[in-house]
Amino acid sequence: MKAIILSAGQGKRLLPLTQSLPKCLVEIGGRAILEWQLEVLCCCGVNDIVVVTGFQHEKVADLVNKKYAAAGVRTLLNRDYQKYDNLFSCWKASGEMEGDFILLNGDTLFEPKVLKRLLSNAGDRITLTVSTKKRYDSDDMKVQFHGTRLKRVGKDLPLDSVNGESIGLSLFRGEGPSLFTNALRQAVERPGAERRWYLSVIDELAQKGFVSVVDITGLAWCEIDFPRDLKSAEQVVSVIKRELLSMRYGQQSGAAEGCGKTMAMRR
Repeated sequence: MKAIILSAGQGKRLLPLTQSLPKCLVEIGGRAILEWQLEVLCCCGVNDIVVVTGFQHEKVADLVNKKYAAAGVRTLLNRDYQKYDNLFSCWKASGEMEGDFILLNGDTLFEPKVLKRLLSNAGDRITLTVSTKKRYDSDDMKVQFHGTRLKRVGKDLPLDSVNGESIGLSLFRGEGPSLFTNALRQAVERPGAERRWYLSVIDELAQKGFVSVVDITGLAWCEIDFPRDLKSAEQVVSVIKRELLSMRYGQQSGAAEGCGKTMAMRR
């Protein structure tokens, strides 16, 4: 399984932490956000990972090359990250989307159980991972779904129609990759494409009935945008640590044993 991580941005809302450091390298619990993502992906059997970089590309590439190259991790530079939103980072990586793949935002942390649930319950096209809560605000990437079918996704959805939020983790299987890349190609050619998110393309595909959801409410995850999010991130990292340690010592089966070995190598 392949994973593509969108980590091109600086993360200006985290200044001064990101003055000379890309958001994905901000440390939580002693490791960079990107490192926690890579550990979780590797432990869940993902063995081909592409990190789309931009701001301070060299620092990200240096981390990947020193610690994770042997685990199948590599970088892909988006030189135009300052001009465009993440729709273009997706398009930059479209050549990597020929088979089944996971798409992950570079500022999302989640425990391994989240990815396992997605991989075990996803449909055969496009699946968006969602979570629910009591209230949603203007910065949430809100979703509207019925059963396992996604109807809409976007920040501007009417609050009275919203029943969840996207956590920034999606899975593309079967005809999903071709559906997505074809829609991306059309989207980048439209006026105003430089200001669009890739989830606007998912929204279009959802309205055509191509997108399902997996609800991970109750499992540990967070999105890191503001300094206030760092505390929540530390709590998620503490869960990740416990679960990875459990997997390392063989309390779970499957890919866990290999995971433990690769983690030990990177320490």
